[in-house]
Amino acid sequence: VHVEFLVDVPQVDIKVDLAKAQEYGLKPGDVRRQSGYLLAGEEAGDIHRANRTYDVNIWSPPQYRDSMSDVYNLQIEAPDGRRVALQEIAEINIVPTANGINRENLARRIHIEAEIEGIDLGSAVTAVRNALDQIDFPIGYYPEMLGEFAERQEASRNLFQISLISAVLIFFLLYISFGSVRLALMSFVSLPAALVGGVLAAYLTGGILSLGSLVGFLTILGIAARNGIMLINHYQHLEDFEGETFGINLIIRGARERVSPILMTGLTTGLALVPLVISGNLPGHEIEHPMAIVIVGGLITSTLVNLFIIPALYLLFGRRNRPPQASSDGVLQAA
Repeated sequence: VHVEFLVDVPQVDIKVDLAKAQEYGLKPGDVRRQSGYLLAGEEAGDIHRANRTYDVNIWSPPQYRDSMSDVYNLQIEAPDGRRVALQEIAEINIVPTANGINRENLARRIHIEAEIEGIDLGSAVTAVRNALDQIDFPIGYYPEMLGEFAERQEASRNLFQISLISAVLIFFLLYISFGSVRLALMSFVSLPAALVGGVLAAYLTGGILSLGSLVGFLTILGIAARNGIMLINHYQHLEDFEGETFGINLIIRGARERVSPILMTGLTTGLALVPLVISGNLPGHEIEHPMAIVIVGGLITSTLVNLFIIPALYLLFGRRNRPPQASSDGVLQAA
């Protein structure tokens, strides 16, 4: 754990006694202003000589501010011209004060940084928050989690919004492809089943869901949606152009003819990601490693969904109501 280093230095703290100051006709602002001029100096203006500018500061001679006794006896002038020692109208103490004050967005701040090992970021943040909840901070003080955690939260929020937009676009594309709300809904509701493998893979490898994992889930959704579209379009092609009638034979033939492309898509994608999975969560692979794990696990279930669940759903809900067509001898036949 690293805490931002601030060195305390001794500083004169002057608290004006209002009652005593009023006896001399002095206001707290008068005391602060005069003691500030005498102890720390104040810029009064500037002068110009020989094309150069010089600052003009008001300050007391060094012998009047060399020691604490000098500060106690610092002469403050009252409105009526009387002079009074500072110690008679104020309480003077030496207090430790930070030599520098860091600010962010006009607010004072102190950075506390920590490197975590053997625990994921989300669990570490939860533990820190639980500890902070037990602390009663003074008024005006509050903790704020920054760094990688804040960046991940912002990225997750943005990704969630993009995911919602993507889901709407996927459903719209399904509807355009199938020309049927029923088929589009059937394909759309089957997509979450394709994510089961990704969830299990993430759980078995530590249960860490990061930004890379979310990207992996979106990738699986895209692959599952593509394969589902290709399979249902193939069923419709067999009905419309190859004379297959709707039924179990159509389902079996379509699945058999599409099994090779679906398996090849899964195998080629999975094999390409195997090196990232085997290499482990090495430095520099914080995004790619969890993404590869989710995609490889999701490819297994998405392949099963497209080969078994989509055909079964199409058999139940895929029948299209088409008008009767006339055969070559003029007899109406039901499609």
